[in-house]
Amino acid sequence: MNRAHSCMGTDIETLKRRLTALEAAIAETKKRVPAHSIKPPVMMDLLNLEDERDLILDELRTHHSAK
Repeated sequence: MNRAHSCMGTDIETLKRRLTALEAAIAETKKRVPAHSIKPPVMMDLLNLEDERDLILDELRTHHSAK
């Protein structure tokens, strides 16, 4: 199971902390992406981080709309 799926069902504060960490990791990874000749492993890291961020944002929206 990947980390994104393990976030489902956790409390809001845990999701928010993970989201903050992901945003920092995404920003750091983007700094490693050159303007040309992007290395596939770096691009995969970025895509995986963004996918996990999107899942957490969806989970937070679900929690918010359920109230």
